[in-house]
Amino acid sequence: MTKTRLLYIVNPISGTNRKRDFAAIADAYTDKNRFDFQTVYTERAGHASELARQAAAEGIDIVAAVGGDGTVNEIAASLVQTPTALAIVPSGSGNGLARHLQLPMDMPRAIEVINKAEIHALDYGTLNGHPFFCTCGLGFDALISLKFAEAGRRGPMAYAENMIKEGFKYKPERYIIKYKSTDGEGDDILEQEAFVVACANASQYGNNAYIAPHASMKDGLLDIVVIEPFPPLEGAQVCLQLFNGTLEKNQHVKTFQTNALHITRPSEGAVHCDGDPFITSSEIDIRIVPQQLRVVVNPFAKKVRQCNLQQSIPEWFKELTTLPPTLQMKTDNLLQLNRNLLEKLRKN
Repeated sequence: MTKTRLLYIVNPISGTNRKRDFAAIADAYTDKNRFDFQTVYTERAGHASELARQAAAEGIDIVAAVGGDGTVNEIAASLVQTPTALAIVPSGSGNGLARHLQLPMDMPRAIEVINKAEIHALDYGTLNGHPFFCTCGLGFDALISLKFAEAGRRGPMAYAENMIKEGFKYKPERYIIKYKSTDGEGDDILEQEAFVVACANASQYGNNAYIAPHASMKDGLLDIVVIEPFPPLEGAQVCLQLFNGTLEKNQHVKTFQTNALHITRPSEGAVHCDGDPFITSSEIDIRIVPQQLRVVVNPFAKKVRQCNLQQSIPEWFKELTTLPPTLQMKTDNLLQLNRNLLEKLRKN
């Protein structure tokens, strides 16, 4: 019987796991009766893309990304519209796509999923031609992605610090959003100020932050989430709803589905694709590309996704306690409000 050809591409510096030893882990847990496999390590920025394109050109059946969201996105972007399937061994900080697909977060169990080799054709999206797999967006989350990248530090604390710094001075922009109606009766237009405009192909940003809990990568649609400007004291509630999967119930949130939209804003500025920020023009085209990415999925995944607030929030609280004093003073009241709301949710 011909074996399936599998290539592990490992980013040795992403996240915190022991990826330098991954070759030994792969050798111990990969099904040798099913796969002819090899492990390679990236050596520079963009190397994962090169290796994935080469693998697809050589007819490798599965390319497994071993790293964080950046590594996964690099490899996925090189495999779209090819017969080569993407697999993921999550080992970063956010792990957005892996969490949406309900993949195990430890390496041996993630490899067990690959051993099953259940492959589905999934959707991906584009923003002005740039591919994304979980989310893209503009507004405050794009600005934070840009500041986060410029800071050079990773992890929840760095992200939260930038959120607090920028949140007190951010001025929402006005957007004209023209989108295709799902009923086939032409285009609809939404014009308003927004804090965030997020376009979700998958359910979450990463770290179990559910921007669109009901999003599917198989329906040929994007879930659009428009967060209107809200009072600062309601920020704690928005944050908690993001983590417990109830954001759509917030009075400042509008949601709809479409397969394509065009956004006009006052001037060029930041956008992000899966947290990777860049500057683009005032005219933004976003669309879905149905079933053009083959992905190894988890056959053991639950049919109904569960949003577990209690697993996510405590790590953020732990990191936030080490914020600089100037920021800590500004956040004490909001943190206490977060804790009060969390305790209330636990009792319900």
